[in-house]
Amino acid sequence: MTGAPDFDDFYSGSYRRLVGQLYAMTGDLGAAEEAVQDAYIRAWQRWATVSAYLDPEAWVRTVAYRLAVSNWRRAVNRLAAHRRHGLPDNVPDPGPDHVALVDALRQLPPDMRRVLVLHHLVGLAIDDIARETGVAIGTVKSRLSRGRKALAATLGDSFVGGAA
Repeated sequence: MTGAPDFDDFYSGSYRRLVGQLYAMTGDLGAAEEAVQDAYIRAWQRWATVSAYLDPEAWVRTVAYRLAVSNWRRAVNRLAAHRRHGLPDNVPDPGPDHVALVDALRQLPPDMRRVLVLHHLVGLAIDDIARETGVAIGTVKSRLSRGRKALAATLGDSFVGGAA
């Protein structure tokens, strides 16, 4: 390269090509996209150095490949651990109520779902939820109230939430 290209130009000019190359190497488009994005983040953080390399694209490709391999290894190790240890003997299959609750929670906005889970399933107090989520106590109470109403509408009146 004759000059260090602007990062935006470098990114837009090489992204699709690198994703295609990583896809060919890994056989997994999602993994390729994720690894290339992570490599670009690292390139951006070191752009003053990376842009001076003879071939910055090769640097990104190498980093992306290493990230993809590392992610693959972690997944294989997780799978091996699950196979080795298996599920505990006392874990019951999810019943229809559990499945209905999970389905109803999935229909809620993520912020509302998070507050409901933290309060009702984790057992955190409203103050603790506010601190963990970085929102005001009133916002936590509002999300709990609206979330309970939404769950009651979906699950029926059998869902009874505690007072906020």
